[in-house]
Amino acid sequence: MALIRKAKAELEAQAQERTKEQEAAQKAREREEQKTGKKKRGPKPKTINQEVDSEAKANLTDPESRIMKTRKGFIQGYNAQTVVSQDQVIIACDVVSECNDFGQLKPMVELAEANLYEIGEEPDKILADAGYCSQANLEYMDQPGSADPYIAVKKDHKQRCENVAAPRGRIPKDMSLKERMERKLRTKVGKALYRLRGQIAEAPYGQIKDCRNLAKFLLRGLEKVGGEFDLWCLTHNILKLYRHILVAT
Repeated sequence: MALIRKAKAELEAQAQERTKEQEAAQKAREREEQKTGKKKRGPKPKTINQEVDSEAKANLTDPESRIMKTRKGFIQGYNAQTVVSQDQVIIACDVVSECNDFGQLKPMVELAEANLYEIGEEPDKILADAGYCSQANLEYMDQPGSADPYIAVKKDHKQRCENVAAPRGRIPKDMSLKERMERKLRTKVGKALYRLRGQIAEAPYGQIKDCRNLAKFLLRGLEKVGGEFDLWCLTHNILKLYRHILVAT
């Protein structure tokens, strides 16, 4: 019964968190419409509902895990996050229970900045896929002193299919942050830089999951899974260093 009560509490907490996300999305949309003076295109945020979905499910074996959507379907698991350098070294990593990446850009950038600060470095450019594109994240990266961001506003396959000429002239003053980012990614520099994202950010996942056969976590619970992923990333970097030394000698 204790497990069932805990699972019920988790579902209620998720419903409350979903409500906060819906409220934030609505407020962000309203701010953008007020700033630009025109209605935003696309579907409106879902109607706010604080009740637990009747079809919501909880895992009694690992209550902190969530049902995650992947390219191969749905799995019960966690959302692993990394920040990777141009030479595919993982400079920051974390594991979260959130099913999407909207809320992960700020904490991961801050974690990467803190780690780089220890060696006297700082990030120059940030490349991120459309999963991180939100009004809040664009506003965060638009702050003075932030690294130069290149955040996709559309999924990669849709972006690759576009055949739009690079923009010319000055940036219109009435453009929203999202429109500015979309324009930036259509420039020659933006296209060239963002094209590197896949081979930089995705390669370590392939090396970890496919080459080393670390396809699923063996532990349960967010803290233990986080420690397991830290170990995966640490050994990934050690192998990178080892192979670099072999090539150098």
